[in-house]
Amino acid sequence: MDGLTFDIPPSRAAGMSPRRAEPYTRLAVIGMGSWGTALAAVAASAGCEARLWGRRETLAAAIAETRQNPDHLPGIDLPAGLYPTSDLAEALDGAEAVLIVTPSHTLRDMTRAMKPHLPDGVPIALCCKGIERGTGFLLSHVVEEELPGHPVGALSGPTFARETALGHPTAATVAFPFRHHDRIVPERAPAARLALTMQTQAFRPYVSDDLVGVEVGGAVKNVIAIACGMMTGAGFAENTRAALITRGMDEMKHLAEALGGKRETVTGLAGAGDLTLTCSSTTSRNMSLGTQLGQGIAREACFDGKPTVVEGETNAISVVDLARRVGVEMPICEAVHAILHEGAPLTETFQALWSRPIEGEPRALDIILHPHEGDPA
Repeated sequence: MDGLTFDIPPSRAAGMSPRRAEPYTRLAVIGMGSWGTALAAVAASAGCEARLWGRRETLAAAIAETRQNPDHLPGIDLPAGLYPTSDLAEALDGAEAVLIVTPSHTLRDMTRAMKPHLPDGVPIALCCKGIERGTGFLLSHVVEEELPGHPVGALSGPTFARETALGHPTAATVAFPFRHHDRIVPERAPAARLALTMQTQAFRPYVSDDLVGVEVGGAVKNVIAIACGMMTGAGFAENTRAALITRGMDEMKHLAEALGGKRETVTGLAGAGDLTLTCSSTTSRNMSLGTQLGQGIAREACFDGKPTVVEGETNAISVVDLARRVGVEMPICEAVHAILHEGAPLTETFQALWSRPIEGEPRALDIILHPHEGDPA
């Protein structure tokens, strides 16, 4: 792979040559589901050795033999350079960077299992999305607690695994906090090196220093997607979904800002992009769950009764809990939480959401108008 050239501002360019970032040559991808497999395929296509780990020895063996993931990405050939394994030590041996693509609720246990095998100082990028239930921690905080001394970031964006693995043009954000040294020598920053590692003709990464904003976008969009699905399943159409997406993005912005993130991050790939994709297709399990519930299907009968992890179900609890702690109003997320976890009726809950007092759309316009409830006496 060619190095990535960083332009130097004219004021600093005199007597200096363009600087080149070097990609990582060996990547560990922890999680053998559809997204983990797709990311490992992207890295391998870019020329990186990608070791793909999963718990099931039989699945790892099937991928090695057929060069396909029969359980999660059937029919898609996987590139050379992708090496499946069920041995965690083997996956992490010599890894220069790690992508964690396991469900968010398993993250703490997963990082503890990784610790004895992880080389010192290796950057870790989270490719799962959520907020830890109970603690209210962003997932990066969980990793920082369990694996101190490792740079922690995230890879996020509007990305369906199957389309990514098929080589459809796809863009995503790679976010790591930028330390002083990273700003002086940006080509050595983990975000820059991982972005270059993942770049192919079809997969285009962007670099961000706003990890908080990217993480909040990834967690909240799952909950808003369930809301969109519920209203779609209940028979409503484009107006309703557009309103939920737009106001859901507003909820995202306020939570991100309250936690130290940047509002503009929420308008980027990891916010608006991911939100729009997830809220527009039942390829998203969050949207699909909401649609089935909106059609009146009982939760235990959704997905034909098959146990299916839907991140937004857990996120609805953790996002709402965190928002309440920091004093951020998130009425759409509250509505989804009430329906999923408090037994609230779907129709009445959304009617109440639409009947809330009228507010100014820019928060700077401090106005609240209560609905007229009848003729004056």
